[in-house]
Amino acid sequence: MDNTLYVSLSRQMTLRREMDIIANNIANADTTGFKVENLMVRTEAARPAHMADGPNPVKFVLDDGVARDFTQGSMRTTGATFDLAIEGKGFFKVDTAEGDRFTRDGRFTLSPEGRLTTQDGDAVQGEGGEIILDPAKGQVAIAQDGTVSQAGEKVGKVAVFLFDDRSVMAKDRGNLFKNTSNAEPNPDTASRVRQGMLEGSNVNPILQITRMIEVSRAYESVVKTMENTADLSRRAVERLGRVA
Repeated sequence: MDNTLYVSLSRQMTLRREMDIIANNIANADTTGFKVENLMVRTEAARPAHMADGPNPVKFVLDDGVARDFTQGSMRTTGATFDLAIEGKGFFKVDTAEGDRFTRDGRFTLSPEGRLTTQDGDAVQGEGGEIILDPAKGQVAIAQDGTVSQAGEKVGKVAVFLFDDRSVMAKDRGNLFKNTSNAEPNPDTASRVRQGMLEGSNVNPILQITRMIEVSRAYESVVKTMENTADLSRRAVERLGRVA
């Protein structure tokens, strides 16, 4: 009976973790460039408690990490000059105090020094480094290949990078990802940059709320199993006491 309690407890822990992830998905349903996350679980065999009829195989449920769905989110038009969206599988590259980071969040802005930056002030990287603009030259045009022009003159090119294996991308602060491998991403020539647009979150709120209900019911079922197991243990001890 101890085995039942231990297995149920391991399942409870993964369900609580999954509920946290679902709640985070719902909270970011309107976050630009957010990618929906799902909990991965695995079973792991462990030595069972000794029983009268001998040990039986026992497998515990464990948290095996978080998987992200990088499916393209819906595009919405903003008309803002420095709002950029990627149509394709690529990522923008930004320079942060912690090193290079990658993002699908294209809510960029212009710093007082004329640098193209994120909302947090991190410099957006072009093919030759930072992109520096001169507000005095007037309107900025950004082509689908990322080329940045002012007054008909090319001043830079927004770089877009592609990861062959996106499992190496780990979530960092905000909407940033860091490369956890030693391999550098490749320049992405297939994706298209859309000026005046933003990519929305790919979270489906209805599916997430439905999953939240399922997890809640599963948690209640596990609690009931644990209560029934504890009740059986209590009654077994009482009966043994009466026999003695």
